[in-house]
Amino acid sequence: MTTRRRGAALEADLLDAAWAELEAVGYARLTMEGVAARARTGKQVLYRRWSNRAELIIAAMRHRTGSIADRVPDTGSLRGDVLEVLRAGAERQRQIGPDTLHGLLAEARDVDPAFFGIMRGVLRTVVERAAERGEIPTADLPRRVLTLPADLLRHEILLSREAVSDGGLEEIVDDVFLPLVRRG
Repeated sequence: MTTRRRGAALEADLLDAAWAELEAVGYARLTMEGVAARARTGKQVLYRRWSNRAELIIAAMRHRTGSIADRVPDTGSLRGDVLEVLRAGAERQRQIGPDTLHGLLAEARDVDPAFFGIMRGVLRTVVERAAERGEIPTADLPRRVLTLPADLLRHEILLSREAVSDGGLEEIVDDVFLPLVRRG
């Protein structure tokens, strides 16, 4: 007789199955039914936790790689912190691959809006620390300026199927972001 999985153990199994299914069939062909079959459960078990495949795959990504919000960089400099945030984003893109990223962005309307606020929160923390250190005149930046590094990284990822180089990340930080936030 098999023991019924519950709670955290069941959720971990479901997320592992989702990741395995993603690797096996790709995002475009991934279905809740396929994940449920791989997890040896019914699709209703998935739908009780995640309303659609985009939310399921985001949860599986976090399960596999963690969240940037759980480890906001603190290198001691604004430049270093923003570069580390962008490197983490580029690494996640490398891990999930361009097809999954493009699929998730195509289904953005199906994703909890809070997901898109995570990077803004991380960058807000980085900028507030920089202001406290006296590196920039204020942490009170317009939302678009605050999210600009992440937005430019996302733009680079969408326009290219190649990983963004470290030099490209440095250009985003040094040539665009830092001049904007240091102007006071």
